[in-house]
Amino acid sequence: MFWYHFLDYFFLVFHTVFTLFNIFGWIWKKTRLANFITLSLTGLSWFGLGIFYGWGFCPFTEWHWQVLEKLGNHNLPYSYIKYLLFRLLGLNFNEELIETATLVVFILAVLLSVYFNFLRKLIFRKKAVKK
Repeated sequence: MFWYHFLDYFFLVFHTVFTLFNIFGWIWKKTRLANFITLSLTGLSWFGLGIFYGWGFCPFTEWHWQVLEKLGNHNLPYSYIKYLLFRLLGLNFNEELIETATLVVFILAVLLSVYFNFLRKLIFRKKAVKK
């Protein structure tokens, strides 16, 4: 039982940090490439594995749910973000709202990551060539 509690807290911390890094990792120059990689892996999971397991599938969520079920937690939401908001803050939002907000934030993070990793360099190179 100790290991299930340990794994529960491990996934809670790891998955939350991973999620926050996906959202904000583009801000710091040193983490931008890693952020692009984690966002790409997230997208591949959501939309690639999602073909087989359902849109938005995340292996971290799946593994965490397996641990929580061993601890007696059932009827877990599909969305990790919904679960996280409820577990940490006691907020119980509509699942559709959470999924829509999650997708919007993900798309914004991807666009910002692509801009800062790739497009910004191209834009500034073109401006420097014109001068």
